[in-house]
Amino acid sequence: MIHVKRVYEPHVSDDGKRFLVERLWPRGMKKESLQLDAWLKEVAPSDALRRWFAHDPRRWAEFQQRYRAELDAHPEAWGELIAAARQGDVTLLYSARDREHNNAVALKMYLEARMAGDAE
Repeated sequence: MIHVKRVYEPHVSDDGKRFLVERLWPRGMKKESLQLDAWLKEVAPSDALRRWFAHDPRRWAEFQQRYRAELDAHPEAWGELIAAARQGDVTLLYSARDREHNNAVALKMYLEARMAGDAE
């Protein structure tokens, strides 16, 4: 199962493998305190897309569409996440304040759709 969690929330045993899916390191976080398995910068939205979106909920649908196109073009960036999710729980860590409109939520939906498509 794939979970999504803010980096500022505490680590729990149910998190499984933890992956930071941000291009920039989260403000105020020490690397030792984050307890992650990998920092996957390449799976995060491009800087241009991130700036365009600016966490504006009115741009959410368009952001998801553009982000999916970026992910489609770079399967090597998210392959590790699919492999880990097939073996157990995975938590995608993000730093945005908005819990509903962020790249980790969009990435989770993308990965789950990919996994469902592979199972068919």
